[in-house]
Amino acid sequence: MSEIIIHSGETFERVFLNEPELNLHIVQEARSHVKIHVLNIPAEESRDREIEISNNIVVEQTGEGCETEIYGLAYLRGSEKVTTETHVHHAVGGGRSNQLLKFVLDDSAHGRFIGDLKIAPDAQKTEAHQTNRNLVLSEDAEMRTQPQLEIYADDVQATHGASTGQLDETALFYMQQRGIDKEKARQLLVGAFMKEVIEAISDEALREQLLNAIDGEIE
Repeated sequence: MSEIIIHSGETFERVFLNEPELNLHIVQEARSHVKIHVLNIPAEESRDREIEISNNIVVEQTGEGCETEIYGLAYLRGSEKVTTETHVHHAVGGGRSNQLLKFVLDDSAHGRFIGDLKIAPDAQKTEAHQTNRNLVLSEDAEMRTQPQLEIYADDVQATHGASTGQLDETALFYMQQRGIDKEKARQLLVGAFMKEVIEAISDEALREQLLNAIDGEIE
């Protein structure tokens, strides 16, 4: 895993799409900004293929006033398997980090999220948030989530949350009552769940392209 240094005051933003094996190690100096999107949106034919994807992201805030944003989305079908690991280490104070990672699992797909968040004793005045939300569409699909928080400083704001569930039957019924057939209602709810991650992309053209791709994949 090669190391990428983001120097003081610099911004590093990247979108990684359908990388079969992603390994990132980022070191942030003071007041730098890192924004990463890791997206796995496979094509329709992936239902018939054995696909196993591994994403490993390590970010170290070594300077004061850093900001880290990590967004992840995996839409899994067939027998696909995706593991996403994030390791965010606040070594000094005054930094912020926000992680939002979502999985949608259909057929017999398997997803796994490991989220490691560490706030060192010297990292006072840190604000760190980690959220993992998962949508399971099939009885044969499986999701495993492992949040790991190590907080050694007292003056911090840190939150984490993980949830795994199915489509909201009440919302499906409500939409059907208004003339939307069940399959279309299902597509709209899945799309809305996924789009929150895509809409955080700064590049407007790429954002619209990926939103259109998602609409096509879930039709």
